[in-house]
Amino acid sequence: MTTQEMLHAAQGAKMPLALADADTKNAALEAMAVALIAAQDKILEANRQDVENARGRIGDVMLDRLALTPGRLTDMAKGIREVAALPDPVGDVLRRIVRPNGLVIEKTAVPMGVIAIIYESRPNVTSDAAALAIKAGSACVLRCGRDAWASCHAIVEALRAGLRKVRLPECAVSLIEDTSHASANELMTADGLVDLLIPRGGAGLIRACVENATVPCIQTGTGICHVYVDKAADLAMAVDIVENAKTSRPSVCNAEEALLVHRDVAAEFLPMLKARLVDDRLAAGLTPVELHLDERAAAIIDGVPAAPEDFDTEYLDYKLSVAVVDDVDAAILHIAKHSTHHSEAIITADPAAAQRFTACVDSAAVYVNASTRFTDGGEFGLGCEMGISTQKLHARGPMGLAELCTYKYIIHGNGQTRGGSSARMSCYPKA
Repeated sequence: MTTQEMLHAAQGAKMPLALADADTKNAALEAMAVALIAAQDKILEANRQDVENARGRIGDVMLDRLALTPGRLTDMAKGIREVAALPDPVGDVLRRIVRPNGLVIEKTAVPMGVIAIIYESRPNVTSDAAALAIKAGSACVLRCGRDAWASCHAIVEALRAGLRKVRLPECAVSLIEDTSHASANELMTADGLVDLLIPRGGAGLIRACVENATVPCIQTGTGICHVYVDKAADLAMAVDIVENAKTSRPSVCNAEEALLVHRDVAAEFLPMLKARLVDDRLAAGLTPVELHLDERAAAIIDGVPAAPEDFDTEYLDYKLSVAVVDDVDAAILHIAKHSTHHSEAIITADPAAAQRFTACVDSAAVYVNASTRFTDGGEFGLGCEMGISTQKLHARGPMGLAELCTYKYIIHGNGQTRGGSSARMSCYPKA
């Protein structure tokens, strides 16, 4: 099917999904989870082909992002079931107003309609997005990157089999066959066919959507995430947090990309950091973290001299920019200049420093004494997520079911008509 044909088919699925009750949607999600595991061999074979085709064109970290395993498929099915277990947001009365004239006005959550998602080489996004859209009563049109197309196609075929089992329209979940820039542009300009566009990818994709989209679009995050180690930090805790934020999965948007260290603890902390992220990892046969150091940090430990652009780079790799700052206010200013407003953390035992940091840092998620890696729908109790919004209107942070709904006002009356002097005035003045 062409992109236009898929979009029109998705429009046709809007009403059945909007009218489906919670039990029907939950049954569909369970059937989708079962079908995903049943198709494991086919999905893993398709993924093996994707990985082999991509090898040599993308780095090892990105290959890991692309790769599926039986364990990852099990986690994808678990994510679908976690969404099924969440309350149905559709029909929730968000606010109820009773007017003096007896009108009852209810601000009510309703489905978006058709949600288009452009993403790159993470096949698990396919099932996450589909599950959230179905539970929120919307159809989804997926457009993945070419490196992941065979994997995503096999996943979508399994999900559609689950939809058929409960007699919901299978076109409620569809995957664009064209992975060229033309299909992305087609989604960005599909006025009247796409109710919401969500791009999940790097800075180039986000910029293209912001510049070209004529449909409503939510920016999801490039993540230049910072950790600031304050002078009152527990330094052993800080090393643990920085290690987790940088190395647990460096290819994801909530991984740390920049480290700021208070000048009073830099001489003690930076050697601890280098020992953990570089020396210990080398000794264990793991990829060491390449430290890009500003002048003050380079005077304390060895590393790569930081170029100005390093602090504006989302590495998605075993690389970390490091700067020494004078105080919490200097850290806040640095973050304001370089952050993409995704996730930032302060490590401190000083409540005043923590309060200032959380009040002044303008990001979607701000942590005190915890890793930035928790910025995730599952970790926030939202089930899986559609993405991390770094903008402020409509959605911010991990996007779960509530963020995939819009609302309308439903007004109940018993014959009220609007009066007032203007209603009784003649259109023409008397002679």
